Amino acid sequence: MLIENIELENGTAMGLNFAMQNASLLVIRADRGFVMCGYLDMETASALGDVAVKVKGVNSFEDVLAAPVVEATPKAINLGIKVGMTGKEALELMF
Repeated sequence: MLIENIELENGTAMGLNFAMQNASLLVIRADRGFVMCGYLDMETASALGDVAVKVKGVNSFEDVLAAPVVEATPKAINLGIKVGMTGKEALELMF
């Protein structure tokens, strides 16, 4: 497992990288929410009331930051996050 602080314009996020058998499980957490990879479930994040977005096809923190958001929870949308913006743009709105 790799834990890394990720410096962004609006704050410092925490990146978690769990090496699984065939790919990495990646999450980057900001103060009010997180960006997750395709391993994790958006329905659960929505049901729990989380500010969360999903990106796909990522293998590193850099990939997560650059990848387009493909799904967002209602609470993320309320913060101004939109499908199509980058993971980094979404994270900046989560501080």
